[in-house]
Amino acid sequence: MLLRHFYVEKIAHSSYLIGGNKTCAIVDPARDVERYIDAAKEEELEITHVLETHLHADFISGHIDLAEKTGATIYAPKNGNCEFEHVAVGEGSTFSIEDIEFHVLDTPGHTPDCLVYLVKDLSRGDEPVLAFTGDTLFVGDVGRPDLFPGRAEELAGKLYDNINNKIAKIPGHCIVLPAHGAGSLCGKAIGTMKLSTIGYELKYNREILIKDKKDFIRSLTVGMPPAPDHFGRCSEINRKGPAPVESLPEIVPMKPPEFREKMNDGKTIVVNTRDYAAFGGHHIPVSWHIDMSGNFSTFAGWVLPPEKDILLVTDNPQQAQDAVIMLRRVGLDHAVGYLEGGTHAWVAAGYETEHVPQLSAKEVHEKLNGGGYTLLDVRTEDEYRVKHVPGAVNMLAMDLRTRYKELDPEEPLIAMCRTGRRSSLACSILKQYNFRNICNASGGITGYIAAGYLK
Repeated sequence: MLLRHFYVEKIAHSSYLIGGNKTCAIVDPARDVERYIDAAKEEELEITHVLETHLHADFISGHIDLAEKTGATIYAPKNGNCEFEHVAVGEGSTFSIEDIEFHVLDTPGHTPDCLVYLVKDLSRGDEPVLAFTGDTLFVGDVGRPDLFPGRAEELAGKLYDNINNKIAKIPGHCIVLPAHGAGSLCGKAIGTMKLSTIGYELKYNREILIKDKKDFIRSLTVGMPPAPDHFGRCSEINRKGPAPVESLPEIVPMKPPEFREKMNDGKTIVVNTRDYAAFGGHHIPVSWHIDMSGNFSTFAGWVLPPEKDILLVTDNPQQAQDAVIMLRRVGLDHAVGYLEGGTHAWVAAGYETEHVPQLSAKEVHEKLNGGGYTLLDVRTEDEYRVKHVPGAVNMLAMDLRTRYKELDPEEPLIAMCRTGRRSSLACSILKQYNFRNICNASGGITGYIAAGYLK
């Protein structure tokens, strides 16, 4: 039995190739599927199966693309009611790839359709050797059950039952291969290890150690991290079957006049992907700013309107191509062009730009002590609770799309996050609502602490 692991940074997504001598399956594939096709070729294997553990909420799956490109059969949860051609599997289903035997457990909790694939390598023994646990069981955590409005307690209760009545009965030596790692918002606090064992998780997983069902439900329904907007869209897209990538529009370079005409057509937004210092120096008015060096896919899926066409401002053409892949991962399929020559070409054409002053830790400290400035801490409530600058107002960056109304657009503001990236996004949102006197804290609270201004 051959096993290969694939990992998408930032969204912390794990997928897998599992195969025998001639054929293989891909488990929970990402949408950019060439990596799996290339890996199968390297191993001289044919991709015959595509396995989905559930309808993913945080990314668009590559199941449709893989099936079209390879002829593989898609296996998906029966409870997902998928609309594309597939083999529906649920509790008790079994199928094989050569000497590899798959047994299906229904494990609703994170979503109503979650399942686990238990795998036996019959060439060596008849006990399960590994489990593709999807978002049911992570390293050190379990899947969050609060993504379906009004069903959090119900799903948390089902997850408790499935862990104690099904997961706990899997042999302890069985390797746990989850769909996500540390940093994913599909759990509260997933561990950094990429794999574990059933036995280790039963002994040390902090959620599994909660033996009282009511306490377990409370733990998974109170104080969960905020869920991005695209979590409410991706599951349905995956259920219906996302558009094949090859059917999507190609991104094209646009010279400044063409770019400006397109951005003003009423159905288009501009997204600047450069670092926050470059964005602050010059940017096209009413641009969104999402720094490519941060968690670009998640933040884009969180805040960008999915019905809009997207124009990109990047440092170079390759960055534009990379941004398109990251946008498509979260269902933003309408990136149509990028600014040829970047911001330099824009200003050389004589077109208007705006600015966001970038303040060092020393400058932030001086302005706050001088009075007249409000510090807007745009991190999560949990981050803010751990440590914050006294007097700072806490509003999550992404929530400023609506909570801007609670702020005075004439009041001088300094936006601060952990590093300067989310706060730059916050600045770009506020500027769309005519906030003009706003600065970004470069280096964020990290730099502020390093400079000795906060203990």
